[in-house]
Amino acid sequence: LIGVDDMNFDSLANEMIQRRFDPSQIQTKLEMSKTNKTEHMILYHGSNVQVSTPKIFVTNRMLDFGAGFYTTSNRQQAVKWAKTQAIRRRKGKPIVSMYDFDEEKLDGMSVCRFESADKEWLNFVADNRKGKYIGEKYDLVIGPVANDNTMPVISNYMSGIIDEKTALILLKPQKLSDQYAFLTEKGISILRFLGGENV
Repeated sequence: LIGVDDMNFDSLANEMIQRRFDPSQIQTKLEMSKTNKTEHMILYHGSNVQVSTPKIFVTNRMLDFGAGFYTTSNRQQAVKWAKTQAIRRRKGKPIVSMYDFDEEKLDGMSVCRFESADKEWLNFVADNRKGKYIGEKYDLVIGPVANDNTMPVISNYMSGIIDEKTALILLKPQKLSDQYAFLTEKGISILRFLGGENV
């Protein structure tokens, strides 16, 4: 998270879009503000179209955290999502949309955060992937994203081929990107569209 004032944040975001800066350089472009308490970060969404107005789409595909609007703080992860969607849907082109995410606006929202691919994350993902999750409805869920390396482990766990202990051992060495899944309109409302980039 980067503490910046709104004016500096908007200026930097526009600069990144216009000059195609690598967003990973954002840490070197701004110093932590000692006086401003607002914490901003940029979240990315990869798709075959630009998404200026995020929405929740319910599909037949079972996702890690359930039906929602998925973003990540890792630009490369979003690029991968964008290219996958363009291939899967056979139309459009890979585009990464960017959003301002102000964590202070989470006050009053129901948020679930998984710090790692631990037991709670594993079972939460398994239940959602099986369409059997019946727990609390969150506005936002934050945690690791199941990638090509972890999905076989999760699939084997869901089918009973391996037990929970074995699955956790296999998941432990994985270096997973994060994902921010906005599951309600209330959650999505805090995102502010910054722009899109063809990738």
